[in-house]
Amino acid sequence: MFVSPDRLDAWYLESGIVDAVTPSRESDVEQAVTVREAIYALVSARLAGEPFDRKALAVVNGAARKPPVAPQLTATGRWTEATPEEALSTVARHAVELLSGPDVPLMKECANPECTRVFIDRSRGMRRQWCGMESCGNKLKAAAYRARRRQAEAPAAH
Repeated sequence: MFVSPDRLDAWYLESGIVDAVTPSRESDVEQAVTVREAIYALVSARLAGEPFDRKALAVVNGAARKPPVAPQLTATGRWTEATPEEALSTVARHAVELLSGPDVPLMKECANPECTRVFIDRSRGMRRQWCGMESCGNKLKAAAYRARRRQAEAPAAH
């Protein structure tokens, strides 16, 4: 998703990290990709019950140490305007909170082998398998249905 400064800025806005962000540069994209990959390495280690990679820890903690987004109160409510560095620091801080908080046992990786998303499973019974029905769940359910139909029709062809 972070293929250009414009896409990175759009992600910060769409994710709700900020309400406005000063335009990113290519170096901001490179830093965001580095932090994203470090977060993914830490999440993967946590899911596998393995120790954290020291380099990934250093990257995330380094980003989290920088000043985060500072929300402001306006006449119409809360407003957050940030630089790309402040937005990335906020993302890193969210990762620190997630990976050290009570939701760790609820973290799961999407069951779609083509997806790398991780989600928090708050479903009743904790049996959710996909990051989302609208993306991966529907695709996999439809593929399984088609496979069952083909299998059921195969013996009739003999």
